[in-house]
Amino acid sequence: MQVPLLDLRAQYAPLKEQILAAISEICDSQRFILGPKVEELEAQLKQYCSSVGAVGVTSGSDALIIALMAEGIKAGDEVITTPFTFFATVGAIVRVGAKPVFADIDPATFNIDPARIAEKITPRTKAIIPVHLFGQAADMDPIMALAKKHDLIVIEDACQAIGAEYKGRRVGSIGDYGAFSFFPSKNLGCFGDGGVVTCNSEEREKKLKIFRNHGQSNTYIHDYVGGNFRLDALQAAVLSIKLKELDKWSAARQKNGAEYDEMFKAVGLGDVIVTPQKAAYGVRHIYNQYSIRVLNGKRDALKAYLSENGIGCAIYYPLSLHLQNCFAELGGKAGDYPVCEQTTREILALPIYGECPREQREFVVATIAKFFGK
Repeated sequence: MQVPLLDLRAQYAPLKEQILAAISEICDSQRFILGPKVEELEAQLKQYCSSVGAVGVTSGSDALIIALMAEGIKAGDEVITTPFTFFATVGAIVRVGAKPVFADIDPATFNIDPARIAEKITPRTKAIIPVHLFGQAADMDPIMALAKKHDLIVIEDACQAIGAEYKGRRVGSIGDYGAFSFFPSKNLGCFGDGGVVTCNSEEREKKLKIFRNHGQSNTYIHDYVGGNFRLDALQAAVLSIKLKELDKWSAARQKNGAEYDEMFKAVGLGDVIVTPQKAAYGVRHIYNQYSIRVLNGKRDALKAYLSENGIGCAIYYPLSLHLQNCFAELGGKAGDYPVCEQTTREILALPIYGECPREQREFVVATIAKFFGK
């Protein structure tokens, strides 16, 4: 049996005619940049994310960058974030000239630990970027309380978490900004790169729209040095169609995750495998990834064994960002963030996409059990 980590063809098939018709319509109109399709998607995303504003941009990475730019964060400023995330979270901070400051993570949720954030705030701190990793919200109430106390901007990195909730509130609507990615592998993915920035005021929304188009308030009149962060109409049209299906797809991932939990419990792997832990503070977890922890130094051997048996799996992420060569000037060293570093040695993502058949997931669990002699 072959079990891919992700197969988007099953998702695409029932929507193929709608999507191709929408693409054909845009090709006929020859309106490829911004325009009514982008505006339509932005309106839909405001409603879906419960945000005041939503601005379509080129990628999740650029969503982070443009939010930092709009707040004037620059050289000499510090931004606190997690060392356990995709590179773009920290890359965006460096791209605007600011200094990333790391805070260790919670071992259960893999999200930034608010108690560790408090220790890192200095007079130079201007913002916090919590990441809602793998589709589960970070603990936002204490983060927002810290931000209010120290007058800090909060940019939620929700690139893996569209539709996730924290105590009944949609991620991207809690902080000052939310950054979302529509990379094809996300729960809501387009046919290339795309993203959106949500925000909590009409003033911020207006400013973001200026920044995404080279800082132009009117044609060839530039109020700021912005960038080319404009979302393509083709991607917006695809996303508008897929957005209608998103809650159904997320529910399928949640079902698959719950069944994985039951399967692992049934085969008695609790001494060697830790399944994903749902946060105690109340979340809607949308399972962009189902990431187990493999104990006793067996992760890499298990990964190789699964691959040999036709099972797709991946390590998100193998090296903490404070240890990456490109951030060497920050002075990070092994032992600085022990929870994160241990997690990078144990984490392993298994197939969780909504269309993955139960028998394939049963095969995944049985193969893992066989590896451990269960």
